[in-house]
Amino acid sequence: MKNKDIYYVVGTDTGVGKTVLCLLLMQFFDHSSPFYIKPFQTGCTDVYAPDSDALFIYRHVKGLETRDPAQSVIFCFKNPKAPFFAARDEGKAVDMEVVLDVIHKKARLYSPVIVEAAGGLLVPVTEDILVVDTVKMIGARPVVVARAGLGTINHTLLSLEAMDRRGIVPAGIVFFDLGDPPTPKDMLLENMEAVEKYSGVKVTGVVGRIDNFISPEKDCYKPIEKLVSLS
Repeated sequence: MKNKDIYYVVGTDTGVGKTVLCLLLMQFFDHSSPFYIKPFQTGCTDVYAPDSDALFIYRHVKGLETRDPAQSVIFCFKNPKAPFFAARDEGKAVDMEVVLDVIHKKARLYSPVIVEAAGGLLVPVTEDILVVDTVKMIGARPVVVARAGLGTINHTLLSLEAMDRRGIVPAGIVFFDLGDPPTPKDMLLENMEAVEKYSGVKVTGVVGRIDNFISPEKDCYKPIEKLVSLS
């Protein structure tokens, strides 16, 4: 059963904009009591490193600047790899029971809980668990983040197909258009049309480049407003 108090931000690939969407979700729900969790952080020495996703969130959400980002990371591994391999490099392993316990404890204290996945949906978390498998394990509403430009039809539909095979229905899809120059409007509209037509899942909008992460333009929150209205 889906927990409506947990959003799970998953992506079609690494570097597609998952952390930025988590930031926007945290800012959008600042009137309530949201909480951010990165269960598997790889590619940084610790949660205080410049490339830490949790540190990025805490530095750009008002009220979190003086709080410890370590409370939002469950497993942290140095090498920039899939969690399974990054953990194995250090002689460790991800314990999903620990992950589930932390997330559900936070869900009893905060609303909503924003969980950020690592990499794409078919990335190994353990020897026999992929990121997509953790969606059902957590019981969250998954939100798919995808690139807006050329190639996104294939990547997004493949990701949605992997979810559909497991009986997972996303809350929606958010495109990120971070290129300079941005994706041509006709291509953007065609990409949205194709993804929606062949998957039946709504693309709730497009987030463009953000110059000020502490105070993004209001348009950045429109895909989230639509996402929430559909949920």
